[in-house]
Amino acid sequence: MPHPAALPIDELLTECQVTRTRGSGPGGQHRNKTETAIVITHLPTGVRGEASERRSQAENLAQAKHRLQVELALAVRSEETTAAPSPLWQSRANGQRITVSTSHDDFPALLAEALDALDAANWAAPATAERLGVSTSQLVKFLQQEPRALVLLNRAQTERGLHPYR
Repeated sequence: MPHPAALPIDELLTECQVTRTRGSGPGGQHRNKTETAIVITHLPTGVRGEASERRSQAENLAQAKHRLQVELALAVRSEETTAAPSPLWQSRANGQRITVSTSHDDFPALLAEALDALDAANWAAPATAERLGVSTSQLVKFLQQEPRALVLLNRAQTERGLHPYR
């Protein structure tokens, strides 16, 4: 079964509870007088994605979906790792580089694949980068796009007595 962050969004939402609520925090004249805040909870894992910064419920829903996928990529490790990178990863890996914007729909799935590969390789970045067909520096730069992912890698580096990546 694919990683939850790699599922098509419609399929992922079948495993989720979507809650519409009022946003909290400091407001202004127009802030969340209607229920435009969205909270999406992935029921099998309890991971949540939230958005309330926009006045449009549709925009908040789109943002909450993306945040849920990123949170799933960070929190859930998949046991299934294949020897070869996924077709999605291969389509995004150009030479030794990986190119994708953090706001693109492919980003959470690629992040999940990179973190799963690191986990399977006992967080050895050079071995993981080689398996994924990118350079170690490109893998680290990719993880830097989501700072919490780099924190996971650096925590593992420190536990192994190695220097953290910057």
